[in-house]
Amino acid sequence: MKNPLFKRLPYILKDEIAKYLIIFLFMAGSIGLISGFLVADGSMIKAYNDSFDKYNIEDGHFRLNDSLSKENKKALEKEDVTIYNLNYIEEEVGSSSTIRLFKPRNKVNQVCIMDGKLPQSKNEIAIDRMYADNNNYQVGQTIKVGKKKLKITGLVALSDYSALFSKNSDLMFDAIKFGVGIVSDEGFESFKDAKIYYNYAWTYNEKVDNEVNASNDFLNVLVKNVSGIDDYIPQYANQAIHFTGDDMGGDEAIMTVLLYIIIGILAFVFAITTKNTIESEAPMIGTLRAMGYTKKEMLVQYMTLPILVSLGACIVGNILGYTYFKDVMAGMYYGSYSLPTYVTIWSGDAFIKTTIIPFIMMVLINYGILMKSLKLSPLKFMKRDIKKAKKNKKTLVLHRLRLGFFSQFRLSVILNNLSGYVTLFVGVLFAIILLMFGMDMHPVLDHYQDVVVNNMTAKYQYILNTPESIDTTAIEQAFQTIPQEFRDSFLSLIDDQYDEMYDNYKTKTTGAEAFSLYSLKTLPESTIEEDISLYGLQNNSQYIHIKSLPKKGVYISKDVADKYNLKKGDRISLKESYKDLRYTFEIKGIYDAPGSMALYMSKSYFNEVFNCQDGYFNGYFSNRKITDLKDDYIASTITQDDLTKVSRQLNVSMGEMFYLVEGFAIVMFIMLIYLLTKMIIENNKVSISMVKILGYTSKEIQKMYIHATTIVILISTLLSFGITTWILSYAFKIVFEEYAGWLPFYVEGSVYIKMFIMTVISYLFVMMIQMRKIKKIPMDEALKNVE
Repeated sequence: MKNPLFKRLPYILKDEIAKYLIIFLFMAGSIGLISGFLVADGSMIKAYNDSFDKYNIEDGHFRLNDSLSKENKKALEKEDVTIYNLNYIEEEVGSSSTIRLFKPRNKVNQVCIMDGKLPQSKNEIAIDRMYADNNNYQVGQTIKVGKKKLKITGLVALSDYSALFSKNSDLMFDAIKFGVGIVSDEGFESFKDAKIYYNYAWTYNEKVDNEVNASNDFLNVLVKNVSGIDDYIPQYANQAIHFTGDDMGGDEAIMTVLLYIIIGILAFVFAITTKNTIESEAPMIGTLRAMGYTKKEMLVQYMTLPILVSLGACIVGNILGYTYFKDVMAGMYYGSYSLPTYVTIWSGDAFIKTTIIPFIMMVLINYGILMKSLKLSPLKFMKRDIKKAKKNKKTLVLHRLRLGFFSQFRLSVILNNLSGYVTLFVGVLFAIILLMFGMDMHPVLDHYQDVVVNNMTAKYQYILNTPESIDTTAIEQAFQTIPQEFRDSFLSLIDDQYDEMYDNYKTKTTGAEAFSLYSLKTLPESTIEEDISLYGLQNNSQYIHIKSLPKKGVYISKDVADKYNLKKGDRISLKESYKDLRYTFEIKGIYDAPGSMALYMSKSYFNEVFNCQDGYFNGYFSNRKITDLKDDYIASTITQDDLTKVSRQLNVSMGEMFYLVEGFAIVMFIMLIYLLTKMIIENNKVSISMVKILGYTSKEIQKMYIHATTIVILISTLLSFGITTWILSYAFKIVFEEYAGWLPFYVEGSVYIKMFIMTVISYLFVMMIQMRKIKKIPMDEALKNVE
């Protein structure tokens, strides 16, 4: 038999159309957004994972200071690996960026052509698609590369550069100032004056069970057979290859949790508003129960609309996810990474996460709260004896507080609607977390950039291609074998050769200060393995302002101290990149050098630790450009652009996401305030009607009901500011422990002001709507519900 109670559903829907429409739109939008993200993410992850076999991505690469001989190549390939020549050159593009050029790749690290075609002549080039987008380059355009003008014939994605890291030790890739490209064999040879980087990739001939062990074994063979190793990066440690996959995999979990939090809040809002409807219709429910209608039938009636709205939102959300939002999210990924083309795939996992689980959550939360509300007897429903015991206790407490009438009334409103206000606080907190994240990321990055620029050690840091430092241990051993009468001559000869060798690397540039630089890695047990720079400095350095360098021990940069929770008196252990050697240093102090993961020590201690000859150096600090050194003597130059690439790239990659999160947070804030204040007004409709009969003006009624909500909103917002700051600072620390480098959390004071203004404006907008509803409540409402 058809339940006649269902005839009420259209009328309930009409009366509550605003509530159901808002929840439907927000739920559909949330599911569509997350569904689109998961579909795009899953499709791109599949394309990314397939690319390892499809484009034969390397198992690692190494770079030498000279070309690899045929004999050494044969010796290495005896270890069941295949070696590929991937030499490259680097040239300036205009005056704003650098591009790394490779010859065509046919066997390893192959290229995906996104648009156009590969170059055929020496005056043509194909460049990375994302680098082109960031610099407004298009197919057919001519660009200046070094001293040559090349025509862009295609936009490509290099399979080993899905994230454009110029150095593996960088905290962040830079797709604005750094790019990669392909030129023809003839075009490569035409750059006659360019420095060639002798880069070689390897792949294992058979699949290995443990990449780390296989890499370590190959490294041992490489060290025994080849000298002059400048760089060695196995595939599993290559950020240019794996940063993209790691980031996409991590985003899925974050977005899924975000959806569940949103659905949970919506479900509680749904359930609480429906519960208040039950309380307002208590006499009718009691009468129907007395007439023989069961609790189950009443439950079905009150759950039908929430279930239908949720089901409709899930369906519409999925349609939006697979159409509009999928393309939006894919576009955001393509704006961050150099990914190959992808094909949209059906994701059963995404359907379960974004449809089945949210629908079940909505049903269960509503079922649990409504079952509790309907468990009373028919008599209690008819007598509205629902909250009597609680009200008596609350009234007793209010009398003891001896507050003024309006204050006592507002407090009574808050206590009688406590569940709604608790839900409101949780929703406000979540909205503020999203809002602060969206609004604060640009200031965080701008502040980081300003601090790094304003605290630059020098305008230029030059790293030199100096000869290997002389091993003093070997000299001492040789010294012991020389007859006594020849030892002075031997030492004099060594000193003369050393001075002559380094004379070519000395500059006359005013203010240039020599330093020694070495790089070690953190130990595997400390979060991730990353490079730490060790500086050997002269006393009273004009660039590193440490008053007195200790004879033994080191100063560490503040970023190192913050990331690894180190302080003065602790010890820090580091290891060699390609040797089984470890070093432990005592920390004598902390030096504030934003953007630097570094240790600082005296030159004498540096020479002692690393067995360097007195006078050894391999770099310069300078506030003026050094022009009297040959280009071949300079390995690299660190400038402002290098130090600010993190903020620059994140602003480009994540800028759209930040604004999307801001908008989402504001919409959620307005929606929650509207629904819960609407519920509170409807729950107190009889009381509002009564005070109108008693002669209270609209302004006085506003003081009683609206101001109560205002107080809760203000307290919730201010508390959320403090809680959110703590949550985000902790989240920053956890997130960046998994990346090389360090980005400190920072909240600009204006962000709090902007958030407060935005929340107040949003609240006032909702209150204007609710005040109109209060004015429309008729005086006879109280007479209709006389008990």
